[in-house]
Formats: sequence, C-alpha cells, structure tokens
Amino acid sequence: MLAASEAVGAVAEGAVGLEEPKKMTREDWRKKKELEEQRKLGNAPAEVDEEGKDINPHIPQYISSVPWYIDPSKRPTLKHQRPQEEIQAQYTPIGEWYKRGVQDKPVTTKFRKGACENCGSITHKKKDCLERPRRVGAKFTCTDIAPDEHDQVQLSLDYDGKRDRWNGYDPEDHMRIVEEYAKVDLAKRTLKAQKLQEELASGKLMDQANSARKQWGEDEPNSQTEREHNSEDEDEDKYADDIDMPGQNFDSKRRITVRNLRIREDIAKYLRNLDPNSAYYDPKTRAMRENPYSNTGMNPDEVYYAGDNFVRYSGDTITMAQTQLFAWEAYEKGSEVHLQADPTKLELLHQSFKVKKEDFKDKQKESILQKYGGEEHLDAPPRELLLAQTEDYVEYSRHGAVLKGQEKAVARSKYEEDILINNHVCIWGSYWRDGYWGYKCCHSFVKQSYCTGSAGIQTSSGTACAPFEEELIEEEPEEPKTLMEMHQEKMKQEKKKKKKKKNKKHKKRDSDSSDSEDEAKKREKLKKALNAEDVRVKAVDALMLIDERKRPYNSLAEVREPTEEEMEAFRMKRPRPDDPMASFLGH
Repeated sequence: MLAASEAVGAVAEGAVGLEEPKKMTREDWRKKKELEEQRKLGNAPAEVDEEGKDINPHIPQYISSVPWYIDPSKRPTLKHQRPQEEIQAQYTPIGEWYKRGVQDKPVTTKFRKGACENCGSITHKKKDCLERPRRVGAKFTCTDIAPDEHDQVQLSLDYDGKRDRWNGYDPEDHMRIVEEYAKVDLAKRTLKAQKLQEELASGKLMDQANSARKQWGEDEPNSQTEREHNSEDEDEDKYADDIDMPGQNFDSKRRITVRNLRIREDIAKYLRNLDPNSAYYDPKTRAMRENPYSNTGMNPDEVYYAGDNFVRYSGDTITMAQTQLFAWEAYEKGSEVHLQADPTKLELLHQSFKVKKEDFKDKQKESILQKYGGEEHLDAPPRELLLAQTEDYVEYSRHGAVLKGQEKAVARSKYEEDILINNHVCIWGSYWRDGYWGYKCCHSFVKQSYCTGSAGIQTSSGTACAPFEEELIEEEPEEPKTLMEMHQEKMKQEKKKKKKKKNKKHKKRDSDSSDSEDEAKKREKLKKALNAEDVRVKAVDALMLIDERKRPYNSLAEVREPTEEEMEAFRMKRPRPDDPMASFLGH
C-alpha cells in the first residue's frame, strides 16, 4: 500500500505532462460548495459562458466540466456539448448517398478505348464486370454495349451518418411495395364480387338468406357486409397458421401471442443439480447467482453453466473495477479525474501510475539488496527444474515394472559410482569401525587393497565381529530361573533404589555449598575448550590448504564424543558468513 500511495501521489503531481489543477484548500472548497448551493436555490446569479448565456446550475459536473483535450483554460462553458460547426463542415450531409444504377444519357453504339472488353461500359474494366461473360466481347462485336454506371464518390459521413439505419434508403422503393399490395387487394375484391354474382345467379344466396332470417328473426342483417367480414376472418386465420415461429405460440381464436421463456433444448437452472444444499434458485426473478456445481467438485471452467454471478467476474469487469478504484484514490490525492467524464485522461494517468509503481518497486528492491546483500539467491533456477517435474506420463505395475510411458532415468552425479576394483564386492566406505572406514567384504582399512574375503574378516584386528557376522551368530537360549532366584534379584533392585535416594538427599544438601565451586570449574573448562577450539580450527584450515589428493587418510577423523564445554566453544567460534554484522565483529 505504501508503494501504491506514493505512486498515486507521483502521478497526481504531474504524470505524462498533463496540466493538473492546484489543490484547493479546505476553506476554498467550502466556499465553492456554498456558492453552488446558493446558485441551485436561486439566491446567487448563475455562471455565464463566453457568449453571455447562463449555465444551468443543476447540470451535473461531468457534463459541465470541459475535457482537458478541448479547452485547457478551464472557463465555464457548455460549448463542448454543442455541435462544432468547423468539424461538421468536414463531413458529408446525412441526406447524400452513393448513386445507383446507370447514367441518364444515350447508350453509345461504338466501342470506346479503355472500356470493358466484355460489355463495353466505360466505368469499369473486364475483371470487374458483373455481366455474363460473352463468347465474343463487345470489343470485337460493337453490339449490345451496356450503359455507363454512375461514378461513385467517396463520402465522409459523421457519427450519426454512419449509424443511421435509413441513410441512403429510397422512399420510392416503399411506394412500390405499397402499390403492389394495393393491386393484390383490388384483385381479391374483384374475385369476391365475381363469386357473389355467380351465387346470386345460381340461387344459392337466397337459401342462405332465408336461413339467416330465421336465425335473426325479423331483423334482416346485411348479408353482404357480414359475408365480407367472415371471409376476411377466414383469410386472417389461414395466414395466421402459417406464421408460427419458434419461441412463439400464436392462437388464432384468442388473437394473443404467448412468448416462451426458454427453448425446449435448454435445461432449467433448478434442474442442473437436484441437491437441496446446492445453489439457491429464486423463482420470482428466475435467478441462480451461485454455481450449482460447486458441491460436486467440478471445475467451474469446464461446466456449461456456472451461475449468474460468473459474468460479473469475467471479461473486462475486473479491469473496470481496478480503474474505478484508481480514480477514487487519485481524487483523494487532489487529481480531478472521473471515469465517466474524462475516461481518456484517467486511462493515461492509470498507465503512468503502473509504470511508476513498477519502477518504485525495482528501486526499492535494489536498495534492499545493496544494503543487506543476498542477490545470488535470487538467481536460482526455476522450481520446475529444482524438483524435476515434467509432463511425461508413466504407469507402473505393483512390482515396479513400467507399463505405460518411459521409465524415469536415475539421477546420477558427475563422479564415478559403483565401481568395484581388486576383486572387492563392496565399495570403499561401506564398513566403519573405531573411527576408520574400510571395505565391508573383507574388513580391510587400506584403500585400493586386494580383497581377501572371509579370511580377511577372521584375521582382522580386534575381537569385535563384523555387523553382518553378528547377525549370523545364534544367541544361546537362557535357562529358566527359579522363584528363589527371581525373589533374590528383586530384593537387590530394591536395595539399589534405596541407596540412590539417600545419595540424592546428600547431594541436595551439598549443592548449595558447591554451586560457586562448580561455576568456577565450568569457566576454567570453557576457557580451555575455547583455546583448544582455536587450535583445532587452525589445524583444520591448514589441512584444507593441502591438495585433496595429497591429504593423508583419516586426518580429519576423531573418535571420542565431544564434551559440553567443547560444544559450547564450537558454537561460540563457529563462523557465520550470512550474518550481516559479521564484518563488524572481525570474523
């Protein structure tokens, strides 16, 4: 947070050469807010722009504030919200469009130089011709020469012209459609009139009229208008059956359209996981905000549906939130930036902030390394190389044999390993006794000697047997003891315990008087141990200066166990190269 706050402050002071306003004092800020409140209440006159027009005080700040790239003078104005005449003059009016069709002039009868060799039009070449390729082109026949098209001009449309869906639409095209439908309607009415005349001539219409009189009583309905109305309904119902589309259910009887909420192939949210402890489904809003597969152990990136909240954490949502957070922090530091009002300025400041933050971290890291050291530990190889992890798949059996994949090679050092010489079965260093290394197969302590086998083990010095021979010697079975012997052993152990208790009591009495003497003895022993440690370190350093091949065998071996004073002296004299204070102590 310290690095982020310092970087934000550095950006606010003057990033990327932008002119930042001076930070207002608390008193000036309070006066500015009071003046705004008075203007909104009507007690103070409103601000006036350069043309003498009043500025509405209720206009939001992100609309009334002038962007930094338009007018850096920071004058109260709304000119940047009005159309700029000098900019609008550069664009083509919204009514103009590309000309279509051919030119209104007589078609030539002779082939012109530079015209299309296929159709004879002068406005395009043969490779751009859209007519059917002729067997003999117009260049050679000079007949049926196509008319010339209009020369297309390059239009420079403005923002509204590029996005107007009706720009370039010819209203006459719509009038042709209207006329076509009018002709179809007139033809329908003509057919209906002919059918009516045929029915009147055949007498079928009189029978229908008599049945209608009986149904309606004395009031005779207008049969012609009723028949026309019924025929129109029949036509509408007939066409309504044909306009059923997926996702809609049209009922021709009730004249309503019912929209399905989802297609049949989609799975409902509440059916994805039937566990009652899974994600909550709100039936009122039809929302399931959490992932329904969270308690199944499935990867959220692999499922088809991961909840409604998944969209909030995908795409540029996180980047937008980080930019908004930076805008708030920069505003607290005195920088007048806003995400909606000045997005370009905020993006430039944010990019500069990231660069300065990374530079600050690098400088801080370099200063720490210069002060405390340890830069050589940062140049370690990657973790994958240290752990030797790869993507190679190997499958083994229960006995360790490779079933699938390639068997991993055993890591070996740069030195020679498992080399047996002079008839030895074991390597040098496989046997150790009394502080000396040797061969396990013959108990020989002479390196590169010839192996003598079991004979060498029998003639080896000392009464101790080899470790693997001790396992072969069978222990003699012990004879069972009588009850009398067991009782005598028990009485001896009790006497020993009583003697130990008496000795402990005598020691406690004499401990107070002998504490001072023991401390003096310990100091003397520690002083001797320190002197001996100095001698030992000098001897070891002298041996280390000798070449490894000329150094005598077992020169660094020491059999006896060190005392407590010697261990304390070793801890006190032990060199610590990683200690940053070692250079001040003279080590």
